[in-house]
Amino acid sequence: MKIDKDMKIGELLEQAPEKAEILMDAGMHCLGCPASQAETLEEACEVHGIDVNELVEELNK
Repeated sequence: MKIDKDMKIGELLEQAPEKAEILMDAGMHCLGCPASQAETLEEACEVHGIDVNELVEELNK
């Protein structure tokens, strides 16, 4: 599965739940929040001040 910045967090966690640890380590501690499930990685990164490109690279390793 190729992860990109337009992928919704809910979709990512449904397809690859093991990636939750990477998101948590990056500072996204609200993964259980219903609103976060509909956000894209890019939107969530903006809110949390995270570089989306670096995060996507880490998620795709």
